[in-house]
Amino acid sequence: MSILGLKKKQPKTFKVKVITMDAEMEFSCEVKWKGKDLFDLVCRTVGLRETWFFGLRYTVKDTYAWLKQEKRVLDQEVPKDSPIMFHFLAKFFPEKVEEELVQEITQHLFFLQVKKQILDEEIFCSPEASVLLASYAVQAKYGDYDPNFHKPGFLAQDELLPKRVLMQYQMTADMWEEKITAWYAEHRGIARDEAEMEYLKIAQDLEMYGVSYFHITQNKRDTDLLLGVDAQGLHIYSPNNKLNPNKSFPWSGIRNISYSEKEFTIKPLDKKKDVFKFYSSQLRVNKLILQLCIGNHDLFMRRRKVDSIEVQQMKAQAKEEKARKKMERQILAREKQMREEAERAKEEMERRLFQLQDEARLANEALIRSEETADLLAEKAQIAEEEAKLLAHKAAEAEQERQRLEVAAMKTKEEKRLMEQKMREAEQLAVKLVEQSERRLKEADHLKQDLTEAKDAERRAKQKLLEITKTTYPLIAAYSTPPAPPEPAEFGFEPAAARLDFKDSDMKRLSMEIERERLEYMEKSKHLQDQLKELKSEIESLKLEEQQQQQQQQANLYSLQSEARGYVQDPLYIPHSNRNSAYMSQMAFFEEV
Repeated sequence: MSILGLKKKQPKTFKVKVITMDAEMEFSCEVKWKGKDLFDLVCRTVGLRETWFFGLRYTVKDTYAWLKQEKRVLDQEVPKDSPIMFHFLAKFFPEKVEEELVQEITQHLFFLQVKKQILDEEIFCSPEASVLLASYAVQAKYGDYDPNFHKPGFLAQDELLPKRVLMQYQMTADMWEEKITAWYAEHRGIARDEAEMEYLKIAQDLEMYGVSYFHITQNKRDTDLLLGVDAQGLHIYSPNNKLNPNKSFPWSGIRNISYSEKEFTIKPLDKKKDVFKFYSSQLRVNKLILQLCIGNHDLFMRRRKVDSIEVQQMKAQAKEEKARKKMERQILAREKQMREEAERAKEEMERRLFQLQDEARLANEALIRSEETADLLAEKAQIAEEEAKLLAHKAAEAEQERQRLEVAAMKTKEEKRLMEQKMREAEQLAVKLVEQSERRLKEADHLKQDLTEAKDAERRAKQKLLEITKTTYPLIAAYSTPPAPPEPAEFGFEPAAARLDFKDSDMKRLSMEIERERLEYMEKSKHLQDQLKELKSEIESLKLEEQQQQQQQQANLYSLQSEARGYVQDPLYIPHSNRNSAYMSQMAFFEEV
């Protein structure tokens, strides 16, 4: 075995893994391939023709670098892992996306990369612009908003807003979704490529869009500056402010950029202006800055020249493709509208069919009910005819009953009138008795007065008689002998005493007669008062009975009217059979009264 046979064979290929914004690809590359060979393979695989915006980026020692086109892949500082990892990203950004980005795949890759940079907060975006951009991203992903399909919560798994914006306001995920959906509903009819272009048109106006930042110093000791490289030129920033540059050097005003080791020199086109120098700490970073400056400046000059034949063809093809897609979308929209109208018409016809079926069923049921109703009405008519005869008979009886009640009421009124007349006569008699009693009392008073005067006269007569007796008795005793006891018939004073006694008895008898008459008068007065009370109670009872009779008459008449109305309203109305007995009992009550 020779020594040459012991040598290990060198591999002729190596594996590469390329990660784009929406896919991952693996390739087997030859050892002799240059960076351009691998880059062209990726572009052909993706279908990209606007290759000047993109590059293959790899990571080396905590920084990144872009794969060079003219050198072999394995001769560069790429990772030695297998497979070697590359990211296919936009290296340079256009000034105006709507004019420069031609292919739809180019727009899509830029849209995905800018969206990721905004969500990762590499590009600062205000909350209002973030919500608007999120609505266009949702339109590009889900198409037109449909409230029947896009229910609340359909964006729960999508990352649409930067964390800084979410933490800035005290709002729930549902509240953010509601705000995004409100804008999303306004984008109806916008296609996916149009939505992505609208997203990029808003994003290109952001201050940090397309800017690559590098830490620099204006001298070897200061470390407080940032260098920004973009499609417009070079910008110098403060470390804590990446939005507003302190100084800018547009590409149109730069004559030359050079660097020596770590020192960069920017020479303005105007020789009167001072040369600006700055320092970078790493050689690898210096090479990257120079590479970005050269590429952006070349694109800046290229935009201001007439487009190449290739670009003109691409734009013409893109224009035709857009016109074709627009026509297809219009045709699709018309077909969709016609299909929706046909579906609506079908639904309307089905609804109308169901409605007509329901109407036919209801009409059939109504017909059956009408036939049953006709039979029932015929039966009701027969019953109503019989009820009419019965009601007419009862109406005649009720009329007779009403006449009898009226006669009884008139009789009651006549009796009431007689009782009132008797009461008035009794009251007049009572008045007369009162007057007579007063007159008798006056007469009794006069008699008492006469009696008093008589008693006074008798007393005076007795006194005079006593005086005369005292004067005559001594004379008789002196001049004569005592006479014999006088006979009663001859004594002159006894008749007077008899007369006096008689007068006293008359007075007593007269007083007794007056007292008796007074007692009789009192008894008669009491008897008359009792009669008056009885008459008043009888009159009150008669009034109460008369009111009850009137109420009963009204109730009877109302019941008769109700029966008549019930018969008119409902031919099947059957009055209560016990009303005649009520009328008879009521009439018997009035006859007893």
